[in-house]
Amino acid sequence: MREVTVSRRIDATAVELSSRFDPPAIVEAEGSFTVDHVHDEGDATIVVASGPGIRLPLRFEYRDDALYYTQEGEQGPFDHMETWLEFDEREDGTEIQFRSSVSLSAPLPFGDRIAAWKRKGELERALEAMADAF
Repeated sequence: MREVTVSRRIDATAVELSSRFDPPAIVEAEGSFTVDHVHDEGDATIVVASGPGIRLPLRFEYRDDALYYTQEGEQGPFDHMETWLEFDEREDGTEIQFRSSVSLSAPLPFGDRIAAWKRKGELERALEAMADAF
């Protein structure tokens, strides 16, 4: 398993960012999948996303002042994927940090390294989309 972290300061409040980037918008901003549908399951939001030949549920919930999400079930490209999205509001904007742990479900040499590289690109695209929105 590999962990990746990306962060960026954006000229917006944490409330503005979290209201503009709800779970479906985060999935779209990452750029690898489109949203098929969304439903609530207790305190969680399930976003069913699809891409070329893949359909997977992502479970979003709030934990410890952060938005936490994970690939649910055994569908999807990862054996394990979990991500924490944190907003740290400051005087000059908000510092956004994504932390994600991933492992690839396919038995490839350096598979976890490839998964981390791909995941880092998705998270950087999400930060770029957030910055562009403000």
